[in-house]
Amino acid sequence: MTFATSPNAAALFTLGGAAILTALIVPIVRRLGLRWDLVDTPDPRKQHTRPMVRLGGVGIVIGFSLALTLTWLLGGFADLPPDKDQLIWTTLAGALCFFVIGLADDLFALPPLPRLLGQLLVAIAVWGEGVRIGSIELPFGLFGSAPYLVLPDGFSLLATVIWLVGITNAINWLDGLDGLAAGVSGIAAVGLLSVSFSLHQPAAGLLAAALAGACLGFLRHNFNPARIFMGDGGSYFLGFALAAISIVGPAKGLTSVSLLLPILILSLPLADMSAVIMGRLSEGRSPFYPDRRHLHHRLLRAGLSHRRTVVLIYAFTQWLAALALVVANAELRFLWLALATAVLVGVVVLARRQMQQERS
Repeated sequence: MTFATSPNAAALFTLGGAAILTALIVPIVRRLGLRWDLVDTPDPRKQHTRPMVRLGGVGIVIGFSLALTLTWLLGGFADLPPDKDQLIWTTLAGALCFFVIGLADDLFALPPLPRLLGQLLVAIAVWGEGVRIGSIELPFGLFGSAPYLVLPDGFSLLATVIWLVGITNAINWLDGLDGLAAGVSGIAAVGLLSVSFSLHQPAAGLLAAALAGACLGFLRHNFNPARIFMGDGGSYFLGFALAAISIVGPAKGLTSVSLLLPILILSLPLADMSAVIMGRLSEGRSPFYPDRRHLHHRLLRAGLSHRRTVVLIYAFTQWLAALALVVANAELRFLWLALATAVLVGVVVLARRQMQQERS
């Protein structure tokens, strides 16, 4: 059996394999975490009320890596040109480095600045190996007849580092409720998978498929009530992988359309992070100051239950991913958008009805 001539089958196999492997590995990680007392203790800012193992990212990374290895052995990456092959390996190496930074924080409670410095150094190294935002297509013939605006290295480096580090921390800050970061990352990964294949970037699509499967398998143990947390290791890995896949896949070359796709798919965590940073700075506090001003905290204070808050954010993320599919001209795009809109409207109606019932 080989996937060299069947990228769609390779994507389905990778997604399913990652989901099954992650779902099987995470309980083992949980037992080891309990045995070694590697747990996250409750505090007033957190939602959980009992110590929880926060090493779920280890299971995500192992399931992701094993699924990709099987796909590679079956020929899923056989037709990659050398330049694309280097980008894939650089993406994987960068994701593992970010995972190590997060894992170190899970184990040793690193201060924010050393973590940020490590992220910046890895992002710069990844840029140096070719995973970069390098050019933008100019619509309507702006700046003469040249169709592309090639970014100078300084601007390219700045844009790439901001994108990689920004998305990583946006996913990390979203990890405040059971299943929230894993679910949003999984939906975003499915969106990147669909868009990558629509734009004929199957290698990036396979990475996104493995990421989506790992998120799905982890949700088996992380959806409310969670039995394990992914920790910073898991959220850093997911965030960087999403950001890097969007560069080597949908945004490769950064045309005026493809640039919009990853921004659409990941706009919810980006908007949440931006609002939180601006709120903290306006009060004269550090951007790293922990508080309860995230979107999920606001929805909880508005009266939504834990699960309905998570599902509502899922619905918004799926709707944004459907918009990206429409822009990408994916097959059945209008069906995707209609289904996503129906889900979004249904969730909003149910959430409002629950709030009215509780108030009455």
